[in-house]
Amino acid sequence: MRDDLGTGLDSKLDDEDYPAYSMGRAAEILGVTPGFLRSLDAAKLFAPQRSPGGHRRYSRYQLRLAQRARDLVDQGTALDAACRIIILEDQLAEAQRINAQLQQRINADPERH
Repeated sequence: MRDDLGTGLDSKLDDEDYPAYSMGRAAEILGVTPGFLRSLDAAKLFAPQRSPGGHRRYSRYQLRLAQRARDLVDQGTALDAACRIIILEDQLAEAQRINAQLQQRINADPERH
């Protein structure tokens, strides 16, 4: 199935950010309650997209974040602290990625810098 833009169902399912999972399915995959997923939204770990009917929809990326939160909570970390840890880890990883890109640019053209 492809539309005029060349983006079919396969490309959507390959997209880490495509909100493919309902709350019930996400909870089932993770082995958590829907309430746990709602608490991650309330703690601002992520904001799930909403279906036209207003139901939460989760992406694979969000499921990975939720699994990380669950692992930390299972180890005894408070939910709010677990969410903050994950947010900070992701910010650090992004900063390191940007730094590596900039370093590659400098190394590629040392005379320009």
